[in-house]
Amino acid sequence: MGILAACGGQGNSGEKSTGGGDKKEVKIGYFPNLTHMATIVALEKGYFAEEFGKDVKITRKTVSNGGLFMEAMATKTIDIGTVGPGPVLNFYAKDPSYRILSGAVNGGAVLVASEKSGVKDLKDLDGKKVAIPVIGSTQDVMLRKALQEVGLKPTTNGGTVELFAAAPADTATLFVQNSVDAAATQEPWGYILETQTKGKLLLDWDKFAWGKDSTNTVVTARKDFLENEDLVKAYLKAHVKAVNFIKENPEESKKLLASHLKGLTGKEINEDELNAAFSRLEVTTAVNENVIQEMADISKEAKYIPSNDIKGLVDLKYLEEVNK
Repeated sequence: MGILAACGGQGNSGEKSTGGGDKKEVKIGYFPNLTHMATIVALEKGYFAEEFGKDVKITRKTVSNGGLFMEAMATKTIDIGTVGPGPVLNFYAKDPSYRILSGAVNGGAVLVASEKSGVKDLKDLDGKKVAIPVIGSTQDVMLRKALQEVGLKPTTNGGTVELFAAAPADTATLFVQNSVDAAATQEPWGYILETQTKGKLLLDWDKFAWGKDSTNTVVTARKDFLENEDLVKAYLKAHVKAVNFIKENPEESKKLLASHLKGLTGKEINEDELNAAFSRLEVTTAVNENVIQEMADISKEAKYIPSNDIKGLVDLKYLEEVNK
């Protein structure tokens, strides 16, 4: 499947720009992943080019996970883009040079058990091994939240549930090999686990962790990039346009996503997987700050971050100005 292959690597591609002379450059980062659909649609529809204007060069950078995204942002290879809140929290706690400017996607993640695991509900994960995309990822934090609700903990916190980091593309193979008992994963991999390995859906997107308020993807920028207020607002205007377009034109958006992802991977995306993903997420510009704070609390408990003080991380004033 195209998306799965895409997430195994990194790449750069720049949008065409017109005119000569010195230009400002905006480096936009995202994953070749359906939960980054707002960024992809904004690129495909030309919203970024439209809002930035001809005097701004747009460079795109795709990465395979949040840690790589934040490292690229730390080294100024990425100025602004979409990423999960988990990696942002991990970097912010050590260096408060990052800001969450808008929501992008809520939901889009599920918890699935393998056919032969014997797991029928959340409590049955006691003593089991659960795949997560990356240690400290948003799905890692969501799983910890879900386990808390039934009195379970990961082995790293003195509990009985082993967390196993594995690329989402590899989880179907891990299920078939009986190497893990369950997976906390993004769509469309949850759907793939259900349909290709006969996995059992333990928690659908609207029940997993914070349910429909589970923040999966946010717009993030470095603090120093915010000095370019016009560029920040231009990005957010394009982002809002893309979110509204996806809400109003889901079928056309699917075609744009399929085309863009095929261009990155060279492979077709399965229509059923695309439809399933759309049914299990919500594009949005909203940010639930209480959820972000609770994510920070869980990350601190997991010893991923030294402090859960995230005052200043969420900065929605630019979005509010754009929405006016």
